[in-house]
Amino acid sequence: MAKNEFSEPHRVVYYETDDTGHLTLAMLINLFVLVSEDQNAALKLTTDDIHSLGVGWVVTQYHLQVDKLPQIGDQVTLKTRATAFNKYFAYREYWLLDTEGNQLAYGEGIWVTMSYATRKIATIPAAIMAPYGTEPVKRLPRLPRPEKVDQTATSVAKPYTVRYFDIDENGHVNNAHYFDWMLDTLPAEWLRQHQPVDVRIRFENEVKYGHQVTSEVAHSHATTTQHTVKIGATTAVLATIDWQPRR
Repeated sequence: MAKNEFSEPHRVVYYETDDTGHLTLAMLINLFVLVSEDQNAALKLTTDDIHSLGVGWVVTQYHLQVDKLPQIGDQVTLKTRATAFNKYFAYREYWLLDTEGNQLAYGEGIWVTMSYATRKIATIPAAIMAPYGTEPVKRLPRLPRPEKVDQTATSVAKPYTVRYFDIDENGHVNNAHYFDWMLDTLPAEWLRQHQPVDVRIRFENEVKYGHQVTSEVAHSHATTTQHTVKIGATTAVLATIDWQPRR
């Protein structure tokens, strides 16, 4: 395995699943972040090392493709690769595989380093990327963007107050929580009968402790939902999710 790749086994447990026993979208993101954190640990690149440089990693965009969500008790393999980077952006890939090596889900993400002093994007420190052995590139892959929200579609909105336990070590909402907020606007029975197959999501503005947010969903057609999370009039997150009947 290349130096910039890492994999590890994982058993799906009950608190990672919904009431159908399938892994949730939020937990899929958590597992993808987990394997990348464990890769960092294996490379002896600790969180303290990164923070000592005055920055933290922040995701700006994900694209997820889901073939099948595993269930409680399933043994899976988590895999990641720090594929490419340039001065300001890093491109990372993720895989969720079954015991025979078949792909259950694939993810790709664009990450930046955020300055704790300015709360703005900072140049990626060379010391952070050096352990991976990944060569810098001029251009990174472009991830598909969420669709523009259909203003004519009927929408449903729910308010949420950001709790202390929604916040991560960067001082803003853990990105997995957005998936719970977005999907919570859909009817429970509909969620039980469908699984996401393609997710395009962009994180545009920080959401912090105590903020009042609104999660809104609109169906652009029967199997596509468009999602927005806002702080007042400010858009924090945009996402488009394609669905199929659960098999």
